[in-house]
Amino acid sequence: MKDTVAKDNLNRYTGVAMFFHWLIAALMIVNVILALSADSLPDDWVRPFINTHKSIGITVLGLGLLRLLWRLANPPPPLPARYPAWEKRGAHAVHIALYVLIFALPLTGWIHDSAWKKAAQNPLLLFGIIPWPRISYFMDLDPQTKEMAHKLFGQIHGSLAYVLYALFALHIAGALKHQFIDKEPELQRMFPGSKTTRR
Repeated sequence: MKDTVAKDNLNRYTGVAMFFHWLIAALMIVNVILALSADSLPDDWVRPFINTHKSIGITVLGLGLLRLLWRLANPPPPLPARYPAWEKRGAHAVHIALYVLIFALPLTGWIHDSAWKKAAQNPLLLFGIIPWPRISYFMDLDPQTKEMAHKLFGQIHGSLAYVLYALFALHIAGALKHQFIDKEPELQRMFPGSKTTRR
């Protein structure tokens, strides 16, 4: 019985990893909703929505760093040996790409905001409370170069968002396939209080 419990625990993510996974996922989904809804809002709502979007992005950047450090110190459980090699490689590739986006999206957004021509007149406050610096290199560019950087990194930021949508869909589809088609306890690996059954 003890051996079964030990194997079960080894096949699941740690509670800290679960916390980071679900919190970061929820914040990124909220940020997608904020970004997509901004154009349809009344003018006096747009700036508060954008500022909240920026605040969540910086929060994701910090949480992403903590999550990465935790993962390095606490390697995730291996995928079941029964999974085909191509599925394992695909899952690892998607996970790596999602980690890249966890950092790339906030960083490109931060650069985009730092190169905003009105940045100096509009201090960045996280959730309207905590002062947060812009990146001085981009703030100090000459006006023409700054505008080019603002536009370029805005485009990169927007393009990465579409990559995120695709990877989210792949990630969810893969988990659901393993859970309901392959009959593997895949979702239980990332839900607190769940027990996995090794087949």
